[in-house]
Amino acid sequence: MSKRTLITIKDGKRRFNHRIAGLAFRDDHVLVHRATHETFWTFPGGRAEIGETSTETLLREMQEELGVEAKIGQLLWVVENFFDYEGKAWHELGFYYRMEIPEQFPFHATDIIHRNEDGKNSLEFKWVPATREALKALDIPPYFIADEIENLPASPQHVVWHDGDLDTP
Repeated sequence: MSKRTLITIKDGKRRFNHRIAGLAFRDDHVLVHRATHETFWTFPGGRAEIGETSTETLLREMQEELGVEAKIGQLLWVVENFFDYEGKAWHELGFYYRMEIPEQFPFHATDIIHRNEDGKNSLEFKWVPATREALKALDIPPYFIADEIENLPASPQHVVWHDGDLDTP
């Protein structure tokens, strides 16, 4: 097996990251996850590796995190996401896909349905209502997705999203 290299660049207090995420829906809910030490949630996915397509990244991440073979659907958004996190200014290039996960994957409308260890992080997954109101209450960046969740784009959209003040030259 060749060495895996995640696409992340570190430059002092600045970071560049290439992240791929998927939106899975079931019974009017969308799947989200978080590291248990965090207050915010995200859509499942992870950092791309050099030499890997975005769909390969998402398939790999779902196998690693959920233990399932996802079916990757339409690309929804390409996001140039700028945000501050842990004292660093992040520039993230994100691809957000619609995806399907197998029916045997657990569903519960309110409880944590899956846990996984991912490196140093303990991850927990849950289904939440796929509504603007539910996502706004949850704290799930990038925040524009809450406004779009009830009316997903018919074709891929390019979004430049600034969340907070950046320490950029």
